[in-house]
Parts: sequence; structure tokens; C-alpha cells
Amino acid sequence: MTITGRCYCGELTYRVESEPIMKGNCHCRECQYFSGGHPNAFLVMSDSTFQYTKGKPKTFTRSDLEKPRTREFCSNCGTHICTKSEFRPGAIVLKAGTLDDMSLFDKPDMAIFTIDKQPFHHLDADVPSYERMKP
Repeated sequence: MTITGRCYCGELTYRVESEPIMKGNCHCRECQYFSGGHPNAFLVMSDSTFQYTKGKPKTFTRSDLEKPRTREFCSNCGTHICTKSEFRPGAIVLKAGTLDDMSLFDKPDMAIFTIDKQPFHHLDADVPSYERMKP
């Protein structure tokens, strides 16, 4: 499967040749910052074939966390493209909003970090949800 995507302004584009490992909605407080308040829709993908086809991302890694995630985003428009973490070696967490074909996300396999869910967040009764990470 070939998946392509980009940032809002188009200065950063990517391609990955992989099937999603999983798809989800993350309700954690950190994702709420990035999404503007809502859950963050994501796909976990193998990073072995992920490549930027245009531009180079800016990265951000918090220095105050024991096991921080590295976030990659467009330095021009700020679109958050993906996250890399030692929690998922060999994988990237790709943000669904950056997909050229949003139908590839379809619906999440799970909702995680619902402990941080806001009253205006809605959970699909047909999607397994977890207060923290999936066990």
C-alpha cells in the first residue's frame, strides 16, 4: 500500500509503502495541544519505507521527559506530520489529518488515554477504549 500526505502549505510531503499497523484516536493532554483541543487521529506505520519527498521537517523533543517523543512538523505552517518514540522502535505515528486520501483512515481501531478525555470528546461505542495505552 502506498500512502502519501503533506502539510497544510505543501512545503513538506511524504510517502510510505506500508499497511497501517494500527489506527486510533489519542485523547491525551499532549495531543489536545497539537490538535487544538480534540483527540488526535493517528496511524502507526513501519518507518522502514517512510520518506519525505519534499522538504525537511523541523523536529521538537522535550528535554524534561525521561522518554520523550520526537515530533516532526512543517517549519512554515506548523502542521504536525508524525511522532517517533523509543516506545515504538521501527515505527512512526503518522497524523491522519496529513493524509492525501483521508478514506485510508476510515475509523479507529481504538481510543487511548481516555483518562484525559474532555466532556466534548465523543467515543464510538464500537471502538475499544483504554484509559491509558492499550495493554
